[in-house]
Amino acid sequence: MHVINIHMETEVLKRIIESQRKEIGHKFTKEKIVAREGLGLAKKYLSAPNVLVILGVRRSGKSIFSLLLAQSLQEKVAYINFVDERLISLKTDDLDRVLQAFYELYGEVDFVILDEIQQVHGWELFANRLRRTKKVIVTGSDSTLLSGELATHLTGRHLDFTLFPFSFREMSGLKQSVYSTEEIALARHELEKYLEGSGFPEFGLFGAEIVREIYGDIVTKDCIQRHGIKEEKSFRELAGYVVSNFSNEFSYSKLTKIAGLKDQHTTKNYVNYLQEAYLLAVIERYSHKLKQHIIAPKKAYCIDHGFCNFVSFSISKNHGRVYENAVCVELLRKKSLDHRLEVYYWKDHQHNEVDFVVKKGSKVEQLIQVCYNPLDESTKERETKPLVRAAIELRCKNLLVITSDYEKTEKKGKYKIQYTPLWKWLLKN
Repeated sequence: MHVINIHMETEVLKRIIESQRKEIGHKFTKEKIVAREGLGLAKKYLSAPNVLVILGVRRSGKSIFSLLLAQSLQEKVAYINFVDERLISLKTDDLDRVLQAFYELYGEVDFVILDEIQQVHGWELFANRLRRTKKVIVTGSDSTLLSGELATHLTGRHLDFTLFPFSFREMSGLKQSVYSTEEIALARHELEKYLEGSGFPEFGLFGAEIVREIYGDIVTKDCIQRHGIKEEKSFRELAGYVVSNFSNEFSYSKLTKIAGLKDQHTTKNYVNYLQEAYLLAVIERYSHKLKQHIIAPKKAYCIDHGFCNFVSFSISKNHGRVYENAVCVELLRKKSLDHRLEVYYWKDHQHNEVDFVVKKGSKVEQLIQVCYNPLDESTKERETKPLVRAAIELRCKNLLVITSDYEKTEKKGKYKIQYTPLWKWLLKN
């Protein structure tokens, strides 16, 4: 009876794997598939017997990215997505039957994709065993996937890659070299359309509703359920407040009062959960002193501007803040490709503030201010004065102001300031 039961379970797994294969094959034939940036780098990561871990917010296209990567290597691939209600009872001991199902369906395979495998407790040893004979991709929407057991079993044998929602380059399909008046007008139009929408791949099909659905799933499934949060109402209020106040400073003490929580430790954990699920990115204030990093207020940005547009409770549209969010996410994309990069904001005791400090190693490489319309002289002075002060303090001469459409190089004292439109910076960055 026991043998028959195992056989039946394998047959069920085969049906699930085949139905998932058909579903994702349908996407490749019926939908426009965007060639994602980073495929070349990810391909290099798989040249050695490492497990490639692809992380990122849910519905950012990790499954398609993995299959595109497998296609580029022209190898026989086996795929399973563990976010499936039919696999909810799957245990560690069942993973060998998954492999058996692969062999019975496809024969020998070279490439195995384990999509959202964090759903199965104790999967790390299985992945470690697979990587000895096959190329293995593991995907997950939880940044802590790389900690704990995975780090123990795969020390020096895994590489990670973070996938974001579509960038402006990916979404628009525009080339870096845009020169003619017609091309510039098109680039501006495409940027406006991009920033008023979302970078999530399914936005083009389902509109704002898919963004709200993703937000709800992150808060409920990736945070409340995953971490067993009991103060559900307080958590939802905190998440809504932080998303609505993206790009603004916050402190844990203030959030604790707003959410009606008992202590700052809980508040800090809640913000960490939102970061781990890739809903938010938290940027710290730059300081030479470690203690200041810890105690100073921080800023939060949405991992996709669609959350700013369709989830935020802000009443009026603030183009400057959405621009700032887009710049932050682009800097985080760069950071995911070069782990030596660090991104901060700067503020002094006189409240002079610079939006982004880009640091590499011990050197501050660039200071970036985001100003939607710098044509007004008082606005320009308000944005450039802090930039120069930060340049003096941080010994950085690479000063950039990202604008709506103003482009020029100007001098302020002994410093040159480059003004660049956001569309151009995003295409060339």
